Amino acid sequence: MDITIHTSSLPHEDPDASVAFYRDVLGFEVRSDVGQGRMRWITVGPVGQPDTSILLAPPATDPGITDAERRTIHEMMAKGTYGWILLATPDLDATFEKVQAGDTEIVQEPTQQPYGIRDCALRDPAGNLIRIQELR
Repeated sequence: MDITIHTSSLPHEDPDASVAFYRDVLGFEVRSDVGQGRMRWITVGPVGQPDTSILLAPPATDPGITDAERRTIHEMMAKGTYGWILLATPDLDATFEKVQAGDTEIVQEPTQQPYGIRDCALRDPAGNLIRIQELR
């Protein structure tokens, strides 16, 4: 079997803030931006990796989601407990410096974890948790 990860999805509340964060702070390229206003589906990804993307999508737009579920999703996003992603870099310190300079909410500075990974954690404008681990 030959399967790859093509696209993962994270919610956004403010498409312009999300584009600015993923493009200007993380250095990703914007691959598509469809829709209008706050109802925009934006695909971003690392430069040089055209087969790997993140879809930034408005939350709770599925017609099968109830109003109560929609409220729960928005509450979880506000707490930063709804979406998350794990990224990797060969130079965590340099990446962290750039991210920190971007007025980003830092959750954890670079730390050697007891399970052997060195990583840091931050939040994007929608509150999604982003962990960045150092490649070895």
